[in-house]
Amino acid sequence: MNNTSKLQTICPVLSTSNLERDIKWYETYVGFDLNYLEEGYAVLNRENIWIHLQWHHDNDEDPVYGSVVKIFVDDIQPILDEMVKRKTVTKEKLRLNTPWKTHEFGFYDLNKNSIFFVQDA
Repeated sequence: MNNTSKLQTICPVLSTSNLERDIKWYETYVGFDLNYLEEGYAVLNRENIWIHLQWHHDNDEDPVYGSVVKIFVDDIQPILDEMVKRKTVTKEKLRLNTPWKTHEFGFYDLNKNSIFFVQDA
């Protein structure tokens, strides 16, 4: 019997100090759609990529931490073109043929979470 499983997707839960503001930012600058919303929690998606946003007080007891999310794509150029058009990044952000064999670009959301789009080189 084979006890392995194929990985399907990743769904990060990112901290936010302002849920309403950040939902609008992900819709405007990254092209995600709001899928579900409750007090302090939102679920956004684009195709089969899901991001959850969870509100935090941003104090010593309940801080907002920055995370890193890497979204792998088959062809990075159309994604870069879209993000340039949305004014999320400039075309100069694209790094081709990195030492770790990728083409990639990234940016920060409003809570200093890093979002990278990556293509295997």
